[in-house]
Amino acid sequence: MAKYYVNNNPQSNGDHEVHNSGCPWLNLINSKKDLGFHLNCKSAVLEAKKTYKQSNGCVHCSNACHTS
Repeated sequence: MAKYYVNNNPQSNGDHEVHNSGCPWLNLINSKKDLGFHLNCKSAVLEAKKTYKQSNGCVHCSNACHTS
């Protein structure tokens, strides 16, 4: 299980990216919401979508949940 976070600030396309705690990009995010521990990025993205309908997995750490 990994801990996941969602960026409170959307990307230019409106996506709120979901990152796991080991992601190198996580340290660059100033405002993030703790999504708790999840078995995989799919459940973490579903949790993020409860707050931000347009949520997406990080291409680097949650690629299996990243959509173009």
